[in-house]
Amino acid sequence: MTDTILTTTPAAGVRQITMNRPERKNALDRASYRGLIDAIAMAEADNAIRAMVLTGADQCFTSGNDIEDFVAVTDSGPRVAMEFLTAISTAKKPIVAAVEGFAVGIGTTMLLHCDLAFAGTGARFRLPFVTMGLCPEGASSYLLPLLAGSKRASELLMLGEAFGPDIAVDAGLINAVTPQGEALARALDKASALAALPPQSVTLTKSLLKRGATEAIAETIATESRHFGERLLSAEAKAAFAAFLKR
Repeated sequence: MTDTILTTTPAAGVRQITMNRPERKNALDRASYRGLIDAIAMAEADNAIRAMVLTGADQCFTSGNDIEDFVAVTDSGPRVAMEFLTAISTAKKPIVAAVEGFAVGIGTTMLLHCDLAFAGTGARFRLPFVTMGLCPEGASSYLLPLLAGSKRASELLMLGEAFGPDIAVDAGLINAVTPQGEALARALDKASALAALPPQSVTLTKSLLKRGATEAIAETIATESRHFGERLLSAEAKAAFAAFLKR
């Protein structure tokens, strides 16, 4: 683990994974992605753990990928963020997300791979890939139209505007809205309920729910990743990054 990713066991059978860069609104850098990958792998390998809760420190989920890491990219090869998306999309144990504050970019797309998700009333979601000169990732170009419908998916992915938890519920990104500050308590409650159930039955049910889309998700993550790597080096993206860092 790194100090940017904290792990605790707040209840029997439940592993809490907390993104912890509050000074950067929990923006994810390379070390953070590696920490998330390791935390998921450790929870998967621990027979005492039956469910995971993913959240962010200081009432903020994550503001997305650290833009400075984007600026530092010099080639279009694989990125550790894609390794994380593969890890979360193929996890066998259930993952419950608790969202407060910002859930930007990958902070929103990772919710597509969580089994349950809850957000406080003050949560703000955004998929600003096009506005940053990039393209969708995390299999969002495949999963979001399935969940939200093609028109809503086009609106969220192409315009890249911020939206609140009510739209996130309507789009299938979260299960329910909680009072502000109570998303984590709700997520821990549901994770504990999952942990109390027969574990083999839970994991089998999760695998069956995902069975029909497993190959499509893996193929879409790979295809999006290739285009994303190319877009990171584009003039449009470089201009967007420079403008962002000047703010």
